[in-house]
Formats: sequence, C-alpha cells, structure tokens
Amino acid sequence: MARAVPLFSGSKGNSYYIGTMSEGVLIDAGRSCKQIENAMEANGLKMSNVSAVFVTHEHTDHCSALKVLASRYGFEVYASEGTLGALQQSGKIAPSVKADVIEEELSVGNMLVQRIDTPHDAVQSCCYRVVAPDGKSALIATDMGIVLPEVREAAEKSDFVVLESNHDIEMLKTGIYPYYLKRRILSNKGHLSNDDCAKELVNLVSKGTLRLMLGHLSEQNNTPRLALSTSVEMLEQQGMKFRSDYSLDVAPSETRIQTVIF
Repeated sequence: MARAVPLFSGSKGNSYYIGTMSEGVLIDAGRSCKQIENAMEANGLKMSNVSAVFVTHEHTDHCSALKVLASRYGFEVYASEGTLGALQQSGKIAPSVKADVIEEELSVGNMLVQRIDTPHDAVQSCCYRVVAPDGKSALIATDMGIVLPEVREAAEKSDFVVLESNHDIEMLKTGIYPYYLKRRILSNKGHLSNDDCAKELVNLVSKGTLRLMLGHLSEQNNTPRLALSTSVEMLEQQGMKFRSDYSLDVAPSETRIQTVIF
C-alpha cells in the first residue's frame, strides 16, 4: 500500500518519505540526521527501508542532514547534474558517498522516480514524482516561482500531490523581510503564494487529483490556517467541497504522526 509521510516541511527544513512500509525513498533531507531518524521512528518507519535520497536543490533547508545520513546508512544520493555539482562543491556530501545524476527517471527497488525541473533561485532545482510498486504515484512539488506546464502535467497524473503554498502576498509585502528578499520570493524563481497554489489546486481537483497537501509554508509570511482557508475558499467558489470532493492537509513543520495513503 503506497504511502507518503511528510516528516518536515517549511523554512526550518524539508523531508518526505514516499513508498511502502517495507521500501521507500526520501525526498530531501533538510533537518538534522537525528531529527529525521526520530520522525521516521515516530511514524513507524525504519531507516533501513530507505533505498535512496533524492535532493531537489542545494539550499540548506533541503539537504542539511544529507552528508551524515548518506555516510551513516550508505544511502545513494540522486539529484540533477547542477544540484549534484553544487552539493559536492560545497562539501554537503562526502566524496565517498555514492551519488549520481537522475536525468528523467530511474528505478529504485520496485519504485520509479521521475525528475521534473522547476524554476527556483538554485543551480538546477527540480521536483520528483514517485510511482510506488502498486502503480500509485505521489508528486512533491515545492520551491518554485511559477508552475511550469511539465509540473502541472505530472501533478495531474499523480494520485497524491504536495504543492507549495509558501506565503500570503500581503503578509510578505508588509512584513519584516528586506526589499531584495521580498522581490526574490515574489519572482518567477521564488516561491508559490497561497493564491497561486489555490488556483493550481482548482485545476487538479477538476482533473481528478483529489489527495492534496500544502507544503513549504513560510513561518514569517504565512500560517497553516490562512494557507488552508485560501485554497478551500477558492475551491468552494468552483463548487468543490472540502473533505467531500477532495482531501487537503498542511504538511507539518515539526514531527507529527501523519501518513497519507494514496
């Protein structure tokens, strides 16, 4: 039975387990090794179940535990060519770690992992779609200023989608961030706003993707309640009823027992 476990999501760090109770992969490893170990254990998962770690990009909140995790457990590390080079150059993975480039897709155990590039202020960022042994699929898509057609198509073909709902635009504009940072976040290589996310969810529900989760919420410029209400209200305007026509949750910033069966 395919499952997705959001271990951590947000400004402090990001990591997701996708797979089954017996095998899976990690998408990003952006908290400490100990925190990820504890989050896995809290959700009834063993580190020995993890076959590989797929890194979306080189920013610290997506790879801070990578060096220790890969060395301690012998995990294989996969990323785009640009991201892998950035990780190696910055010393975020050890030379002894088995690391390789994922081009378009590859098989890991009984699962298939597909890479889709994303627009973000990183060397070569991407998101990943994981097809579980039973054929069910999950897409983890965060850290992007806009949703490219390729990402949208991957989401429409997935059974479960985590989509970025990073910030409320007014909170960001009136908040404490310096002007250059606000511009970066609002740019086409920044992060998706609540409104941007909600519009995408309307399309996904209309196309039949009904298991949804909001990810990578900003601690300074958003709240879980605001992000959720923005999407729910826009979906309701299109006649789509929360918890009846679709399911929608918020990925936790800290460890929580939360598994989505898809």
